Amino acid sequence: MNLNHAFVCGHPALDFAATLRARRSTRFEMFVTPDRLNAWYLESGLVDVITPGDEDDVREAVRVREAVYRLITARRLGEEYDPEALAVLNGAAREFPVTPQLTEAGRRTEATPEQALATVARQAVELLSGPDVPLLKECGNPECTRVYIDRSRGMRRQWCGMESCGNKHKAAAYRARKKTAADMTA
Repeated sequence: MNLNHAFVCGHPALDFAATLRARRSTRFEMFVTPDRLNAWYLESGLVDVITPGDEDDVREAVRVREAVYRLITARRLGEEYDPEALAVLNGAAREFPVTPQLTEAGRRTEATPEQALATVARQAVELLSGPDVPLLKECGNPECTRVYIDRSRGMRRQWCGMESCGNKHKAAAYRARKKTAADMTA
């Protein structure tokens, strides 16, 4: 499994929810340490500098992430929100968010893990209450559980990302066609 954080979903809250990979099969947790959580906050562009986190920050991030995923799934399927997931998300969104500062060098954002998580929670609230909800789709790869925003022409996108899922599926389909053709000629 690739240990790099992926940002293919089209929205930070969706990428955050996708940090538990392959939810339906061999689950793979990306937030195994405080350093991996902080790396996500940095790599996502949410912050420029983050204070070191601890195991409590990881536990809270996972709790919020799972609430976000449940809410996104419910919204995408037209189901009612889970009240517990709503309480978790709204509680996190009430905390102090990341605050950018202007410096001589430009914009700089320093934050604590709590502030970064509050910002992700607020982004999830905006997503789930905004105009992109009809564009939410789950990846067509049965092993992948990422939800992404489909802004393609005609909303025909099938994969969270070509590199992560699309190419694998297309290569497997190609190999299957080649094998079938070879079996028919033999």
